[in-house]
Amino acid sequence: MIMKQIIRRRMTLAINRNIVYFYWGLPKCQALRIDLSIVHRNKEETIWCQSYIEQNLTSVSEFFLMGLSDNPGLQPLLFGIFLSMYLVGALGNLLIILVVSSDSHLHTPMYFFLSNLSLADIGFISTTVPKTIVDIQTQSRVISYVGCLTQMSFLILFGCMDGMLLTAMAYDRFVAICHPLHYSVIMNPRLCGFLVLVSFFVSLLDSQLHNLIVFQLTCFKDVEISNFFCDPSQLLNLACSDTFSNNIVMYFVGAISGFLPISGIFFSYYKIVSSILRVPSTGGKYKVFSTCGSHLSVVCLFYGTAIGVYLGSALLPSSRKDMVASVVYTVVTPMLNPFIYSLRNRDIKSALWRSLRRTS
Repeated sequence: MIMKQIIRRRMTLAINRNIVYFYWGLPKCQALRIDLSIVHRNKEETIWCQSYIEQNLTSVSEFFLMGLSDNPGLQPLLFGIFLSMYLVGALGNLLIILVVSSDSHLHTPMYFFLSNLSLADIGFISTTVPKTIVDIQTQSRVISYVGCLTQMSFLILFGCMDGMLLTAMAYDRFVAICHPLHYSVIMNPRLCGFLVLVSFFVSLLDSQLHNLIVFQLTCFKDVEISNFFCDPSQLLNLACSDTFSNNIVMYFVGAISGFLPISGIFFSYYKIVSSILRVPSTGGKYKVFSTCGSHLSVVCLFYGTAIGVYLGSALLPSSRKDMVASVVYTVVTPMLNPFIYSLRNRDIKSALWRSLRRTS
């Protein structure tokens, strides 16, 4: 009877080898581990337990996010770090949007794309960090099935949109450097708006394709996600059914959505470098290339860590290194973007000073 009462209190159930995990709805999300070899001592309860497991294996309602650390002493430090990074990232990107929209000198294609990138970064960092902060504060790492899919959808949406907008910004720099006389004609408001809309709809399609693949999973062999957010590749690894075809589709879609933007960026910079090399003076070369420095820094930081995590999760099981790299491209990169663009950009700094003078 005690065993039945324990099992009835369960909220989410998963099987890992011969251990049954029961996750409570408690603040600290404590887990009770029951060895099935011990349960086998009572044949009646064993049969009842196994049938209960078989009935509920397909109806996982919650997942358990492992987080960055289980050490209670590190939780206040992690809470402070994530809260600080979120406030800096969200407020910094919001400041970029306000400055660009309020200063008429910045109403150009380059800063139009930059303001949309800042908007996507706010969405990107808001998808994962607030949930992590709440989990640390409440000492609970449980996320519902619907909440997990929702978080995954928005994460892919804003992450893919970041990549697409970086590609549009690379094209803008290519036109500005390689075709300066035709820049205003080519980069007209209609084309800029079209590129942003294409970025959004391609990202939405990528997000929904990932969602559709995960929806096809009928059961999960475990509910522990080795990250601080719902990673689509790890959800596939937790599936108890054969996911070979789903893995191929997911990585193919990810490769296309990543390969196309990277190809566009490489092509743009190939043309830019070719044009810069034709400039006779060293000072002229530096002046031309300095207009691309901020964009190139963000591209390397974002794609370098994202590709590392993507390939790492495909080739090797998730580890703490993957989690740290995930923090870099989901939290650190959106936080640093405003600093990279404002500190290395005279137009942004001048607009900030003008805004401060107006307010004072």
